[in-house]
Amino acid sequence: MKRLIPICALCTVLAGPAVAEDEGAKSLMEQGAELFFEGLRKEMEPALEDLLGLADQFGPAMQSFIEQMGPALAELAGEIQDWSAYEAPEMLPNGDIIIRKKPPQAPDTKPELPESAPEGETEI
Repeated sequence: MKRLIPICALCTVLAGPAVAEDEGAKSLMEQGAELFFEGLRKEMEPALEDLLGLADQFGPAMQSFIEQMGPALAELAGEIQDWSAYEAPEMLPNGDIIIRKKPPQAPDTKPELPESAPEGETEI
Protein backbone atom coordinates (compact mmCIF):
# COMPACT_ATOMS: atom_id res chain seq x y z
CA MET A 1 0.00 0.00 0.00
CA LYS A 2 2.80 2.41 0.91
CA ARG A 3 4.51 1.68 -2.40
CA LEU A 4 1.34 2.13 -4.44
CA ILE A 5 0.75 5.74 -3.39
CA PRO A 6 4.04 7.06 -4.87
CA ILE A 7 3.38 5.10 -8.05
CA CYS A 8 -0.09 6.64 -8.38
CA ALA A 9 1.32 10.09 -7.67
CA LEU A 10 3.98 9.61 -10.32
CA CYS A 11 1.38 8.51 -12.87
CA THR A 12 -0.72 11.56 -12.10
CA VAL A 13 2.28 13.84 -12.56
CA LEU A 14 3.28 12.11 -15.80
CA ALA A 15 -0.25 12.44 -17.14
CA GLY A 16 0.46 16.17 -17.24
CA PRO A 17 -1.69 18.99 -16.04
CA ALA A 18 -4.69 19.79 -18.18
CA VAL A 19 -5.59 23.39 -18.88
CA ALA A 20 -7.96 24.62 -16.17
CA GLU A 21 -10.62 27.20 -16.83
CA ASP A 22 -10.01 28.86 -13.45
CA GLU A 23 -6.56 29.21 -11.89
CA GLY A 24 -7.49 27.41 -8.61
CA ALA A 25 -9.89 24.80 -10.07
CA LYS A 26 -8.88 21.36 -11.26
CA SER A 27 -9.69 20.44 -14.80
CA LEU A 28 -11.96 17.53 -15.62
CA MET A 29 -8.89 15.57 -16.75
CA GLU A 30 -7.17 16.06 -13.39
CA GLN A 31 -10.31 15.17 -11.48
CA GLY A 32 -10.82 12.07 -13.61
CA ALA A 33 -7.21 10.96 -13.15
CA GLU A 34 -7.45 11.42 -9.38
CA LEU A 35 -10.68 9.43 -9.22
CA PHE A 36 -9.23 6.71 -11.42
CA PHE A 37 -6.09 6.28 -9.32
CA GLU A 38 -8.03 6.45 -6.05
CA GLY A 39 -10.34 3.70 -7.29
CA LEU A 40 -7.38 1.67 -8.48
CA ARG A 41 -5.67 2.03 -5.10
CA LYS A 42 -8.81 0.92 -3.24
CA GLU A 43 -9.26 -2.10 -5.54
CA MET A 44 -5.62 -3.17 -5.30
CA GLU A 45 -5.19 -2.62 -1.56
CA PRO A 46 -6.46 -6.08 -0.41
CA ALA A 47 -4.40 -7.89 -3.04
CA LEU A 48 -1.26 -5.96 -2.13
CA GLU A 49 -1.78 -6.66 1.58
CA ASP A 50 -2.15 -10.39 0.79
CA LEU A 51 1.00 -10.26 -1.32
CA LEU A 52 2.95 -8.57 1.48
CA GLY A 53 1.63 -11.22 3.89
CA LEU A 54 2.88 -13.99 1.61
CA ALA A 55 6.26 -12.30 1.35
CA ASP A 56 6.47 -12.14 5.15
CA GLN A 57 5.43 -15.79 5.40
CA PHE A 58 7.72 -17.27 2.72
CA GLY A 59 10.58 -14.77 2.87
CA PRO A 60 12.67 -16.54 5.55
CA ALA A 61 12.18 -19.95 3.92
CA MET A 62 13.22 -18.61 0.50
CA GLN A 63 16.25 -16.87 1.98
CA SER A 64 17.33 -20.12 3.66
CA PHE A 65 16.82 -22.05 0.40
CA ILE A 66 18.89 -19.55 -1.58
CA GLU A 67 21.69 -19.61 1.02
CA GLN A 68 21.85 -23.42 0.94
CA MET A 69 21.20 -24.14 -2.73
CA GLY A 70 22.58 -21.00 -4.35
CA PRO A 71 26.18 -22.18 -4.74
CA ALA A 72 25.10 -25.59 -6.10
CA LEU A 73 22.71 -24.00 -8.59
CA ALA A 74 25.38 -21.52 -9.71
CA GLU A 75 27.81 -24.39 -10.30
CA LEU A 76 25.17 -26.31 -12.28
CA ALA A 77 24.34 -23.26 -14.39
CA GLY A 78 28.03 -22.81 -15.17
CA GLU A 79 28.33 -26.39 -16.47
CA ILE A 80 25.23 -26.37 -18.66
CA GLN A 81 25.76 -24.34 -21.82
CA ASP A 82 22.54 -25.05 -23.71
CA TRP A 83 19.41 -25.54 -21.59
CA SER A 84 17.39 -26.55 -24.66
CA ALA A 85 19.45 -29.75 -24.90
CA TYR A 86 17.86 -31.08 -21.67
CA GLU A 87 14.45 -32.45 -20.72
CA ALA A 88 12.41 -30.92 -17.90
CA PRO A 89 13.59 -31.95 -14.42
CA GLU A 90 11.97 -35.12 -13.08
CA MET A 91 11.58 -36.12 -9.43
CA LEU A 92 12.00 -39.81 -8.67
CA PRO A 93 9.93 -41.59 -5.97
CA ASN A 94 12.95 -41.55 -3.62
CA GLY A 95 13.16 -37.73 -3.88
CA ASP A 96 16.10 -37.55 -6.29
CA ILE A 97 15.79 -35.00 -9.08
CA ILE A 98 17.22 -35.89 -12.45
CA ILE A 99 17.62 -33.82 -15.59
CA ARG A 100 17.90 -36.00 -18.67
CA LYS A 101 19.65 -34.94 -21.82
CA LYS A 102 17.45 -34.96 -24.94
CA PRO A 103 18.35 -37.56 -27.56
CA PRO A 104 20.61 -36.05 -30.23
CA GLN A 105 18.98 -35.11 -33.50
CA ALA A 106 20.69 -35.00 -36.84
CA PRO A 107 21.44 -31.27 -37.37
CA ASP A 108 21.61 -31.50 -41.18
CA THR A 109 18.16 -32.99 -41.79
CA LYS A 110 16.46 -30.62 -44.22
CA PRO A 111 13.21 -31.26 -46.08
CA GLU A 112 13.75 -32.30 -49.65
CA LEU A 113 12.94 -29.52 -52.11
CA PRO A 114 12.52 -29.96 -55.85
CA GLU A 115 15.55 -28.69 -57.76
CA SER A 116 13.44 -26.55 -60.05
CA ALA A 117 9.86 -25.44 -59.99
CA PRO A 118 7.49 -27.01 -62.53
CA GLU A 119 6.46 -24.84 -65.45
CA GLY A 120 3.69 -22.37 -64.72
CA GLU A 121 4.56 -22.08 -61.02
CA THR A 122 6.61 -19.40 -59.35
CA GLU A 123 9.19 -20.33 -56.74
CA ILE A 124 8.81 -18.30 -53.58
